[in-house]
Amino acid sequence: MNPVDVLSRWLHVGTAIVLLGGTAYIRFVLMPAAKQLPDVEHEKLRELVTARWKRFVHGGIALLLLTGFYNYFQATPADAFRKQYHMLVGIKILLALAVFALGSALVGRSRALAGLRQSAATWLGVVLLLGAVIVGISSYLKVAGQAALRGPIPAAAAPAD
Repeated sequence: MNPVDVLSRWLHVGTAIVLLGGTAYIRFVLMPAAKQLPDVEHEKLRELVTARWKRFVHGGIALLLLTGFYNYFQATPADAFRKQYHMLVGIKILLALAVFALGSALVGRSRALAGLRQSAATWLGVVLLLGAVIVGISSYLKVAGQAALRGPIPAAAAPAD
């Protein structure tokens, strides 16, 4: 196995863990705690957190795109699994693009997306849901892809009906 392949996968998965974990922390720990602050302090905290989190979001999107496409072009799915693999990776990429758009909008300053930021708790929940679906697809691809490379189950080893 190529060390660059391992590094790319490690960076990809690690970045996803940091971004999804950070999103869950913001949604379920920081936001409820910050609501207890007076409005002026709450707004200041939100500005400070967003300014720092924005760097993680933008850097993470760049890393996920870079490593994701590298990993995709390095993948060699088994012939029997190729169509299903490409379909699911396509769905995963589309969902990831939606997550990137929402993440960027939530840390951005665009007036057009201010309404989205006003209901940040809802949209962070959507990001987490989409992230969970992406992780599920990724897990399925890893397990099913390895099974496809091993080949069909021999008739003697197949489970009885």
